[in-house]
Amino acid sequence: MDGRKIIKIMAVVILLAAMLIPEVRHYKDGGTEEYHAVLYQVISWHSMRGAESSQVQILYEGLEIKILGITVYNDAAEYEIRYCD
Repeated sequence: MDGRKIIKIMAVVILLAAMLIPEVRHYKDGGTEEYHAVLYQVISWHSMRGAESSQVQILYEGLEIKILGITVYNDAAEYEIRYCD
């Protein structure tokens, strides 16, 4: 094999490997974590939101996986938490 061809193949392999390395983002919404790379995105949802009443909280948690921007798995669900006086 020619030396230039080997260098081109190695450059393509390194570029493809770099597309798989994620950037990790931590959100201050209750603990949501997002792993975002060029080819995929994984979101571990754990979000808390207040409702109309101060005694009710909405918890959104689960896992969502996207490949090339298309959701391939999503088991995230919303739960209502009520607090008693």
